Amino acid sequence: MTAPSTHLTAGPRRREPVVLLAVGLIALVVSAIGAKSIGTWLLEVLAALIGAVILVVTYRRFPLSPLAYRLILIHSVILMIGGHWTYAEVPAGDWVRDGLGLARNPYDRLGHFAQGFVPAIVAREILLRCTPLRPGRWLAALVLCVVMAVSATWELFEWLSAVVGGSSADDFLGTQGDVWDTQWDMFMAGVGAITSLLLLSRLHDKQLRGLSPTDTGAAGHRSAVTTGSRRSENPAS
Repeated sequence: MTAPSTHLTAGPRRREPVVLLAVGLIALVVSAIGAKSIGTWLLEVLAALIGAVILVVTYRRFPLSPLAYRLILIHSVILMIGGHWTYAEVPAGDWVRDGLGLARNPYDRLGHFAQGFVPAIVAREILLRCTPLRPGRWLAALVLCVVMAVSATWELFEWLSAVVGGSSADDFLGTQGDVWDTQWDMFMAGVGAITSLLLLSRLHDKQLRGLSPTDTGAAGHRSAVTTGSRRSENPAS
């Protein structure tokens, strides 16, 4: 009696990534229309474009969990909004700045928080499915290291853009005169990663256990997640 139910739920799960991709493509086109600078827009959405290509190419042999796909779409939309207006001029950020009496538009802080929040789940999933790691402190520590490496790489990319583009890259950098902007960006990414691990790890484990056995590595990481759950109360885990 359980087989028909599994079959029925497999269809929508397989279709969801396609729907999310379609939504993302529509949002991408909309964000490009009337963008302040098409060059800045392209730099801001470049990560989303590269990520989309990778996800499409690897979908059949390594489909991700629904949670990962949904978070990636949310992060992509955040990037698109920043690309459309530039991070320093997003209207919603101006409203928050004026309402809270802040000195700068805080939208870029949200962007870098998402830069930690979303990649944390993606990194966690890849590590669980492709390595012998189990849920626990070591996994969390390595996920945080991966996120901070991604954040540092992005900051180096921004630095290179400034070296090559000079003042024309100001809109892309969005420092708003803050000499500690790079440090704040990496700090927010770290906070995002820690928040994501604290809030979503259990849901993520549940979705990993529910992946189809035909998905590459699914059986292995379902076992890993189950084993890790049993060891989660052990301080040495």
